[in-house]
Amino acid sequence: MKSNSSESNKSTTSESSKSQGGLSPEAEFSGKLTFRDYLIATEQKANKPLPFWRLLVPLALQTGLIMAVPTQAFYTDVAGKTVILQSAAVDADDVQQNYALNLDYNISRVSTLRRLPGWEELLRQNRGRNRQLAQGTNLYVTLQERETFGRGVPRAWRLVRVSSNRPTNLPNDQVALKGVYRDGLVNYGVETYYIPQEQRERISRDISRTLESREGQRQPIAVKVKVDPQGNAVPISLWVGDRNYRF
Repeated sequence: MKSNSSESNKSTTSESSKSQGGLSPEAEFSGKLTFRDYLIATEQKANKPLPFWRLLVPLALQTGLIMAVPTQAFYTDVAGKTVILQSAAVDADDVQQNYALNLDYNISRVSTLRRLPGWEELLRQNRGRNRQLAQGTNLYVTLQERETFGRGVPRAWRLVRVSSNRPTNLPNDQVALKGVYRDGLVNYGVETYYIPQEQRERISRDISRTLESREGQRQPIAVKVKVDPQGNAVPISLWVGDRNYRF
Protein backbone atom coordinates (compact mmCIF):
# COMPACT_ATOMS: atom_id res chain seq x y z
CA MET A 1 0.00 0.00 0.00
CA LYS A 2 2.79 2.29 0.89
CA SER A 3 4.59 1.33 -2.28
CA ASN A 4 1.59 2.27 -4.48
CA SER A 5 1.33 5.66 -2.78
CA SER A 6 5.03 6.33 -3.31
CA GLU A 7 4.78 5.48 -7.00
CA SER A 8 1.71 7.76 -7.35
CA ASN A 9 3.60 10.66 -5.77
CA LYS A 10 6.58 10.11 -8.05
CA SER A 11 4.30 10.10 -11.09
CA THR A 12 2.61 13.35 -10.03
CA THR A 13 5.97 14.99 -9.33
CA SER A 14 7.35 13.88 -12.69
CA GLU A 15 4.35 15.29 -14.61
CA SER A 16 4.61 18.56 -12.73
CA SER A 17 8.30 18.75 -13.47
CA LYS A 18 7.66 18.19 -17.16
CA SER A 19 4.98 20.85 -17.29
CA GLN A 20 7.28 23.41 -15.64
CA GLY A 21 10.67 22.42 -17.02
CA GLY A 22 9.57 21.72 -20.61
CA LEU A 23 9.67 25.45 -21.63
CA SER A 24 12.94 27.15 -22.53
CA PRO A 25 13.77 30.47 -20.85
CA GLU A 26 13.17 32.25 -24.19
CA ALA A 27 9.75 30.66 -24.62
CA GLU A 28 8.79 31.43 -21.03
CA PHE A 29 9.92 35.10 -21.52
CA SER A 30 7.97 35.38 -24.79
CA GLY A 31 4.89 34.16 -23.05
CA LYS A 32 5.16 36.89 -20.46
CA LEU A 33 6.07 39.72 -22.97
CA THR A 34 3.10 41.76 -24.15
CA PHE A 35 2.79 43.90 -27.28
CA ARG A 36 2.76 46.99 -25.08
CA ASP A 37 6.10 45.95 -23.60
CA TYR A 38 7.49 45.60 -27.14
CA LEU A 39 6.35 49.11 -28.07
CA ILE A 40 7.90 50.60 -24.93
CA ALA A 41 11.21 48.83 -25.58
CA THR A 42 11.25 50.00 -29.22
CA GLU A 43 10.57 53.62 -28.22
CA GLN A 44 13.32 53.52 -25.60
CA LYS A 45 15.79 52.20 -28.21
CA ALA A 46 14.81 54.90 -30.69
CA ASN A 47 15.28 57.64 -28.10
CA LYS A 48 18.66 56.32 -26.99
CA PRO A 49 21.46 58.77 -27.96
CA LEU A 50 23.73 57.63 -30.80
CA PRO A 51 27.34 56.84 -29.93
CA PHE A 52 29.66 59.77 -30.55
CA TRP A 53 31.66 57.94 -33.22
CA ARG A 54 28.50 57.41 -35.33
CA LEU A 55 28.05 61.19 -35.46
CA LEU A 56 31.73 61.91 -35.99
CA VAL A 57 32.32 59.62 -39.00
CA PRO A 58 29.69 61.17 -41.36
CA LEU A 59 30.83 64.64 -40.33
CA ALA A 60 34.44 63.77 -41.13
CA LEU A 61 33.45 62.40 -44.54
CA GLN A 62 31.46 65.54 -45.41
CA THR A 63 34.32 67.78 -44.27
CA GLY A 64 36.76 65.79 -46.40
CA LEU A 65 34.60 66.22 -49.51
CA ILE A 66 34.23 69.96 -48.91
CA MET A 67 37.96 70.44 -48.35
CA ALA A 68 39.07 68.28 -51.29
CA VAL A 69 39.00 71.04 -53.93
CA PRO A 70 40.72 73.75 -51.81
CA THR A 71 43.31 71.22 -50.69
CA GLN A 72 44.07 70.24 -54.29
CA ALA A 73 44.41 73.90 -55.25
CA PHE A 74 46.67 74.57 -52.27
CA TYR A 75 48.86 71.57 -53.11
CA THR A 76 49.15 72.69 -56.74
CA ASP A 77 50.04 76.23 -55.67
CA VAL A 78 52.75 75.00 -53.29
CA ALA A 79 54.19 72.03 -55.22
CA GLY A 80 53.50 73.31 -58.73
CA LYS A 81 55.82 74.94 -61.24
CA THR A 82 55.11 78.37 -62.66
CA VAL A 83 54.06 78.35 -66.33
CA ILE A 84 53.08 81.25 -68.59
CA LEU A 85 50.22 80.61 -71.02
CA GLN A 86 49.08 82.81 -73.90
CA SER A 87 45.38 83.47 -74.40
CA ALA A 88 44.12 83.81 -77.94
CA ALA A 89 41.77 86.70 -77.15
CA VAL A 90 40.13 88.76 -74.39
CA ASP A 91 36.76 90.49 -74.53
CA ALA A 92 36.38 93.54 -72.25
CA ASP A 93 32.58 93.09 -72.18
CA ASP A 94 32.95 89.80 -70.29
CA VAL A 95 34.11 91.62 -67.18
CA GLN A 96 31.18 94.05 -67.03
CA GLN A 97 28.43 91.68 -68.19
CA ASN A 98 29.52 88.29 -66.81
CA TYR A 99 31.86 89.40 -64.01
CA ALA A 100 34.46 87.07 -65.47
CA LEU A 101 37.16 86.72 -68.07
CA ASN A 102 36.69 83.80 -70.44
CA LEU A 103 40.08 83.01 -71.94
CA ASP A 104 40.56 81.20 -75.22
CA TYR A 105 44.04 79.66 -75.19
CA ASN A 106 45.82 78.63 -78.34
CA ILE A 107 46.51 75.24 -76.74
CA SER A 108 42.74 74.75 -76.34
CA ARG A 109 42.29 74.56 -80.10
CA VAL A 110 42.62 71.29 -81.98
CA SER A 111 43.98 73.22 -84.97
CA THR A 112 47.00 74.10 -82.82
CA LEU A 113 47.51 70.71 -81.23
CA ARG A 114 47.32 68.72 -84.46
CA ARG A 115 50.52 70.42 -85.61
CA LEU A 116 52.46 69.07 -82.63
CA PRO A 117 54.49 65.85 -82.51
CA GLY A 118 52.45 63.04 -80.95
CA TRP A 119 49.08 64.13 -82.34
CA GLU A 120 48.65 61.20 -84.73
CA GLU A 121 49.46 58.71 -81.98
CA LEU A 122 47.01 60.45 -79.62
CA LEU A 123 44.31 60.34 -82.29
CA ARG A 124 44.99 56.68 -83.07
CA GLN A 125 44.55 55.70 -79.42
CA ASN A 126 41.45 57.86 -78.84
CA ARG A 127 39.67 57.98 -82.18
CA GLY A 128 36.04 59.05 -82.23
CA ARG A 129 33.72 59.78 -85.13
CA ASN A 130 34.86 61.49 -88.34
CA ARG A 131 38.52 61.19 -87.39
CA GLN A 132 38.01 63.35 -84.31
CA LEU A 133 39.15 62.76 -80.74
CA ALA A 134 36.68 60.82 -78.62
CA GLN A 135 34.72 62.89 -76.11
CA GLY A 136 36.37 62.95 -72.68
CA THR A 137 39.85 62.11 -73.96
CA ASN A 138 42.58 63.00 -71.47
CA LEU A 139 45.76 64.42 -72.94
CA TYR A 140 48.98 66.11 -71.89
CA VAL A 141 50.60 69.07 -73.59
CA THR A 142 54.30 69.48 -72.91
CA LEU A 143 55.46 73.11 -72.71
CA GLN A 144 58.96 74.54 -72.53
CA GLU A 145 60.04 77.77 -70.88
CA ARG A 146 61.26 80.61 -73.05
CA GLU A 147 63.64 83.28 -71.90
CA THR A 148 62.09 86.64 -71.07
CA PHE A 149 64.16 89.76 -71.65
CA GLY A 150 63.81 92.69 -69.30
CA ARG A 151 61.15 93.06 -66.59
CA GLY A 152 58.11 93.31 -68.81
CA VAL A 153 55.38 90.77 -69.48
CA PRO A 154 56.88 87.25 -69.51
CA ARG A 155 56.80 85.24 -72.72
CA ALA A 156 54.39 82.34 -73.06
CA TRP A 157 55.94 78.88 -72.89
CA ARG A 158 56.57 77.11 -76.19
CA LEU A 159 54.52 74.05 -77.22
CA VAL A 160 56.66 70.91 -77.54
CA ARG A 161 54.42 67.89 -78.03
CA VAL A 162 51.08 66.28 -77.12
CA SER A 163 50.50 62.78 -75.72
CA SER A 164 47.84 60.57 -74.15
CA ASN A 165 50.09 59.57 -71.22
CA ARG A 166 51.75 61.88 -68.75
CA PRO A 167 55.40 62.37 -69.71
CA THR A 168 58.01 61.50 -67.09
CA ASN A 169 61.61 62.59 -66.54
CA LEU A 170 61.08 65.94 -68.23
CA PRO A 171 63.87 68.54 -68.14
CA ASN A 172 63.60 71.28 -65.54
CA ASP A 173 62.47 73.79 -68.17
CA GLN A 174 59.53 71.65 -69.35
CA VAL A 175 56.10 70.91 -67.84
CA ALA A 176 53.24 68.61 -68.85
CA LEU A 177 49.81 70.26 -68.59
CA LYS A 178 46.74 67.98 -68.36
CA GLY A 179 43.65 68.69 -70.44
CA VAL A 180 40.32 67.07 -71.34
CA TYR A 181 38.81 67.16 -74.83
CA ARG A 182 35.11 68.05 -74.97
CA ASP A 183 32.95 69.52 -77.74
CA GLY A 184 35.80 70.47 -80.02
CA LEU A 185 38.01 72.17 -77.41
CA VAL A 186 40.52 71.08 -74.78
CA ASN A 187 39.81 72.33 -71.26
CA TYR A 188 42.68 72.71 -68.78
CA GLY A 189 40.67 74.08 -65.86
CA VAL A 190 42.08 77.62 -66.19
CA GLU A 191 39.72 79.08 -68.78
CA THR A 192 37.42 81.20 -66.60
CA TYR A 193 38.51 83.81 -64.05
CA TYR A 194 35.92 85.44 -61.80
CA ILE A 195 36.92 89.02 -61.14
CA PRO A 196 36.55 90.52 -57.63
CA GLN A 197 34.32 93.56 -57.39
CA GLU A 198 37.18 95.90 -56.52
CA GLN A 199 39.16 94.86 -59.64
CA ARG A 200 36.32 94.58 -62.13
CA GLU A 201 36.12 98.17 -63.34
CA ARG A 202 39.89 98.65 -63.49
CA ILE A 203 40.49 95.47 -65.52
CA SER A 204 37.70 96.37 -67.93
CA ARG A 205 39.18 99.85 -68.37
CA ASP A 206 42.69 98.49 -68.94
CA ILE A 207 41.43 96.04 -71.56
CA SER A 208 39.55 98.82 -73.35
CA ARG A 209 42.65 101.02 -73.39
CA THR A 210 44.73 98.17 -74.78
CA LEU A 211 42.17 97.57 -77.52
CA GLU A 212 42.21 101.25 -78.47
CA SER A 213 46.00 101.21 -78.73
CA ARG A 214 45.74 98.18 -81.00
CA GLU A 215 43.16 99.73 -83.33
CA GLY A 216 40.22 97.82 -81.88
CA GLN A 217 41.75 94.38 -82.19
CA ARG A 218 41.39 91.94 -79.33
CA GLN A 219 44.60 91.89 -77.36
CA PRO A 220 45.99 88.55 -76.16
CA ILE A 221 47.04 88.44 -72.52
CA ALA A 222 49.57 86.35 -70.61
CA VAL A 223 48.38 84.17 -67.75
CA LYS A 224 50.54 82.78 -64.96
CA VAL A 225 49.48 79.34 -63.67
CA LYS A 226 50.95 76.74 -61.35
CA VAL A 227 51.13 73.16 -62.65
CA ASP A 228 51.63 70.29 -60.19
CA PRO A 229 53.50 67.03 -60.97
CA GLN A 230 50.22 65.39 -62.07
CA GLY A 231 49.55 68.11 -64.65
CA ASN A 232 46.76 69.93 -62.79
CA ALA A 233 46.81 73.72 -63.03
CA VAL A 234 45.51 76.64 -60.96
CA PRO A 235 45.56 80.33 -61.98
CA ILE A 236 47.88 82.74 -60.18
CA SER A 237 47.74 86.04 -62.07
CA LEU A 238 47.32 87.64 -65.49
CA TRP A 239 48.72 90.59 -67.39
CA VAL A 240 46.52 93.14 -69.12
CA GLY A 241 48.95 95.26 -71.08
CA ASP A 242 51.85 95.72 -68.68
CA ARG A 243 49.66 95.58 -65.56
CA ASN A 244 49.57 92.40 -63.48
CA TYR A 245 46.47 91.26 -61.57
CA ARG A 246 46.81 88.51 -58.97
CA PHE A 247 43.97 86.15 -58.14
